[in-house]
Amino acid sequence: MTATLLAGCLVLATSCGAPAPAKQAPASAPQAPVTTDPVASGPVATTPTKSPKPVKPTGDTINTHKVRWTKAQPTSHGRKLKLTWWSGVAPCSVLDRVKVKETGKRVTVTLYEGTAPKAKDVACIMIAVEKTTTVKLKSPLGKRKVVDGAKS
Repeated sequence: MTATLLAGCLVLATSCGAPAPAKQAPASAPQAPVTTDPVASGPVATTPTKSPKPVKPTGDTINTHKVRWTKAQPTSHGRKLKLTWWSGVAPCSVLDRVKVKETGKRVTVTLYEGTAPKAKDVACIMIAVEKTTTVKLKSPLGKRKVVDGAKS
């Protein structure tokens, strides 16, 4: 029994080792970040995005749903909010509308996304895209709290 338990632990310990370190690219190769793609079974160069993609609401999506945003940044002396969130690629994931509800203590902003009607029979790739849009407020933000309407 002890020998079997010891042998099992030995097998687990040797099979859970760290993978071999990745080979260094030659100095003349481009310096793009490299990740491993389990489907392609090899390194894949990726280019990071520098800034979120600006988008405007289309107002005509199907399968519309609320989407959580990750950042709300006041601009134009607090008269606007620049919202940032992660989404899919168009036409499979497009911004339908932005609902803004203002009170004296808070500003609730809800993003709605859906699929463009022309994407009815389109194959959609599963890739994340950081997007941004800017909305105008009725009155400057001031000390009011900004709340994500998709969280409720």
